[in-house]
Amino acid sequence: MSTATRTDTQSPAPHTADSHDLIRVHGARENNLKDVSIEIPKRRLTVFTGVSGSGKSSLVFNTIAAESQRLINETYSAFVQGFMPTLARPEVDVLEGLTTAIIVDQQRMGTDPRSTVGTATDANAMLRILFSRLGTPHIGPPSAYAFNVPSVRASGAITVERGAKKAVKATFTRTGGMCTRCEGRGTVSDIDLTQLYDDSKSLNEGALTIPGYSMDGWYGRIFAGCGFFDPDKPIRKYTKKELNDLLHKEPTKIKVDGINLTYEGLIPKIQKSMLSKDIDALQPHVRAFVERAMTFAVCPECDGTRLSEAARSSKIKGISIADACAMQISDLADWVCSLDEPSVAPLLAKLQHTLKSFVEIGLGYLSLDRPSGTLSGGEAQRVKMIRHLGSSLTDTTYVFDEPTIGLHPHDIQRMNDLLLRLRDKGNTVLVVEHKPETIAIADHVVDLGPGAGTAGGSVCFEGTVEGLRTSGTITGRHFDDRAVLKETVRTPTGTLEIRGATTHNLQDVDVDIPLGVLTVVTGVAGSGKSSLVHGSIPAGEGVVSIDQSPIRGSRRSNPATYTGLLDPIRKAFAKANGVKPALFSANSEGACPTCNGAGVIYTDLAMMAGVATTCEECEGKRFQASVLDHHLGGRDISEVLAMSVTEAEEFFGTGEAHTPAAHRILGRLADVGLGYLSLGQPLTTLSGGERQRLKLATHMAEKGGVYVLDEPTAGLHLADVEQLLGLLDRLVDSGKSVIVVEHHQAVMAHADWIIDLGPGAGHDGGKIVFEGTPADLVAAGSTLTGEHLAAYVGT
Repeated sequence: MSTATRTDTQSPAPHTADSHDLIRVHGARENNLKDVSIEIPKRRLTVFTGVSGSGKSSLVFNTIAAESQRLINETYSAFVQGFMPTLARPEVDVLEGLTTAIIVDQQRMGTDPRSTVGTATDANAMLRILFSRLGTPHIGPPSAYAFNVPSVRASGAITVERGAKKAVKATFTRTGGMCTRCEGRGTVSDIDLTQLYDDSKSLNEGALTIPGYSMDGWYGRIFAGCGFFDPDKPIRKYTKKELNDLLHKEPTKIKVDGINLTYEGLIPKIQKSMLSKDIDALQPHVRAFVERAMTFAVCPECDGTRLSEAARSSKIKGISIADACAMQISDLADWVCSLDEPSVAPLLAKLQHTLKSFVEIGLGYLSLDRPSGTLSGGEAQRVKMIRHLGSSLTDTTYVFDEPTIGLHPHDIQRMNDLLLRLRDKGNTVLVVEHKPETIAIADHVVDLGPGAGTAGGSVCFEGTVEGLRTSGTITGRHFDDRAVLKETVRTPTGTLEIRGATTHNLQDVDVDIPLGVLTVVTGVAGSGKSSLVHGSIPAGEGVVSIDQSPIRGSRRSNPATYTGLLDPIRKAFAKANGVKPALFSANSEGACPTCNGAGVIYTDLAMMAGVATTCEECEGKRFQASVLDHHLGGRDISEVLAMSVTEAEEFFGTGEAHTPAAHRILGRLADVGLGYLSLGQPLTTLSGGERQRLKLATHMAEKGGVYVLDEPTAGLHLADVEQLLGLLDRLVDSGKSVIVVEHHQAVMAHADWIIDLGPGAGHDGGKIVFEGTPADLVAAGSTLTGEHLAAYVGT
């Protein structure tokens, strides 16, 4: 035994397996990256920074994370891969040392009506087990408390093959917790029939007012040929049976003009084609119809809890699972801590840990029954984080997209602690971020730039935070920038009165919002800012409300189509060449016939990764060759769409191509800091901050007197914030009132008036804790915002 004892004190030679400490990227060319080569240390926190549009997301998400995802997908069987999205290999020469990447992005969570904060994390599952063990009266297994599981009863004969076959009668029951009336949605919907048709007209006279249901198309042939009712008879004269056939008939096979078709009543048909879809994904005219035709009310049977009566009758210490899910999570955590039951001790410990993570991450104000589709991008990202904090995975790469968006300076500290905790578990953490507070905790910083779009895509600096400060790059120069409080503030021209606001957690709030000035509404996450602004100042007459909801657009949509810029450009081309405007649209007559105007051809290789190849006929220009023979100011339409906003503004400003309508729109795009975008860049490639600024540019033309902006600094680099403040000033100076929901201290310092909500989040918030000028807020220092703002301006 003694021979096996080591006598030498030297450490053993390092194992080869421990030498892979870097993720090496060589020659990355995705989007605007210019042959970028970097080395990222593993098991460390690396922050990627740089101006908006400099290529951070292209490097982190479209190169490193995308390749990791693609390699993982290739480990599945060919059968499984057939069901997965096909990923092309990123444009990069070498990628070494990758580990499994988990992307925690800001995509809104699914808007499925049955998805809640509880079901999106494991909290609901654990609560259901807890109630099935401890709840009295006992009503069944965990599924009996699940609003996503319906109760099923079935009976029949099963054959038992033992010697001589014999049939045994058996009944099968599964107890679910779904409310039978609303099917676990919490709301019941009704259809307003007056919005479907005008009953004084016949079908042939155009009685139907549903988008797409005209008598000229297929539906007309089906209605005319089905023989269930007379298409020339006014609907109000239909018999009960005819009206029932028009509205509710089950799918029925019919033959029209020798073609086999299926006839189905209007209500089941629009239920499938429009009402069951995510309302935000519908085209604007269809969405407007759905909003008119559908009326939603709280389900009278379950009172909006989504659960059956049996599930609500089972209680622990007088609390049912519906009560538990409706509690604020911070209160629910206290209640779970008060349960002392040795038989379920491990489960209680895990549930406590999950609920405490919510509180630590600054989401203690949510409740588990909050629909996940109503969470903001930042909230959704933090809910996803909770899943990973409790995970037992280590040595993975976590990729975060601006995790501090929507966070008050007070909450950023908590977020930093969580990022460090993930790193300390032995994970590589990559963060795309602009806030100096988060850049400061990095072990390694990669600064991309120097500019945006084609002027970016290079690594300007790589090293430590201290090195960045002295590096002289745009980020380094602005790193310690501090906005100063304004010496004088503007005088309001009037007030917007809000009285008795009670939306969500607001506690009967009365406040006067000054008009004609820059007003900032602030407060910790969950204090009721958005509830106050969006709940009490509805978008409509004279109010332009710009939020962060994503722009719905396909690969074919681009800044030119979205802002309406393409119309004047097409008309100018048509006029100059004496042809019709439709030729200059890649979605219409001018489209290249091979790729249908998409510029690329998608080849689906079944079990292998699909590939997008540039169309050989139009070389990615998207137009027919004959269209490109028409010129305006010496340029063809594809060259104009390849221009950046700045170039195009100059091009359409003077000379032969002088087009005032186009020039005005381009001026607004440049105003909001999007001068680097090319006119034909697909909307799907824009970042969240770019999309909001694109919306802002589009809405600036509207005749609104009050602009409501929701965190316009989201996704903005420190250098871009100055430009945004200039834009807000110009809006106010032109006679508009600007109300901004914002956490960024530079915007607060620049405000004329601040309204601070709090003091905490959820039911601890919802009150006005301060209203006045930024200087008064700093002097008083009585609120969390005041303390952080005072520290920021260095008083």
